[in-house]
Amino acid sequence: MIRTKFASLAFAGALSLAGGLSAQAEELSFAHFVPPGHTLTAAVIEPLAESVGESSDLTIRVYPGGELGKGPLEQYVRVVQGVADIVWGLPGYTSSQFQKTMIAEMPGVIADGEPGYPAIWNAMELIESEFPATKPLAVWTSEPNVFIMKDKEIRSPEDLAGLKMRVAGSTSALMIEALGATPVQMPAGEIYNALQTGLIDGVVTGSSAIADFKLNEVANSYTIGAPLGRLTFYVVMNQGRYDGLTDEQKAAIDAVAGAPLSESAEKAWNALADKTIAMLEADPAKTVINLSDEEVAAFGAVTEPLTAKLVADLGAEDVFAAMSGE
Repeated sequence: MIRTKFASLAFAGALSLAGGLSAQAEELSFAHFVPPGHTLTAAVIEPLAESVGESSDLTIRVYPGGELGKGPLEQYVRVVQGVADIVWGLPGYTSSQFQKTMIAEMPGVIADGEPGYPAIWNAMELIESEFPATKPLAVWTSEPNVFIMKDKEIRSPEDLAGLKMRVAGSTSALMIEALGATPVQMPAGEIYNALQTGLIDGVVTGSSAIADFKLNEVANSYTIGAPLGRLTFYVVMNQGRYDGLTDEQKAAIDAVAGAPLSESAEKAWNALADKTIAMLEADPAKTVINLSDEEVAAFGAVTEPLTAKLVADLGAEDVFAAMSGE
């Protein structure tokens, strides 16, 4: 368990500030399934804790590493049931619930170099029904997905034929199938062992995950530039818990919720991604493949038509328009 009120406090070990908190302070529990050193802490938890702590008597107690439940797939259920007041999770882990939200993950929806969180919040009125019984505090996208491989080099769709590729959700799964590989869904915490033992040949995810989950220890080839979309993430709060707060406490949360907290998260994800790619490029034991325009186009010829089909199948042209700015 970790207690914190301000962003400057270290999120390590069993830090406890119980003795220094006012007897009137109200505590919110924040549960997630990754270690305290994950990007989530500095990008989301600390800014949230600092913001609400400065303008209200709210404090945040963090339960990292699955302390309130080991299953990453059950994060949304956990907050709805009140096991935790706030949770972090990935829509892809329960893809059937977040079909319209995950349009933001599809290739060609968000332009290269553009942030993803504004696209999602532009469409929030159209997708809010996918967040029942909760108040979204932050929803954002990762940096663009890359191929992370063990002993395989990916330069064309043909290179994927017959390979087993870990994906985070249904959107990536359909894309990988279209490219000729077999998708394997599993939580991020299982990737390391699966890649090390050969259960999978590679991974489609953002490059920030290489650092967060130490995948550079087991992967040796990385392909950058293919139009593979992104991942989406959410931080949501139990709606009943929010409704029960005082007006001052609600205002403290509202001041950081939405675009501000989402921007903080996405910037941190992208910064770690850039740092990670630079680290890999400097390592002579790693192969980093930056695709040419022609090679990028070969992947796009497969993945981008799939986006149009999926949007049409969902009847979600309005969501696509809101997210892509059309």
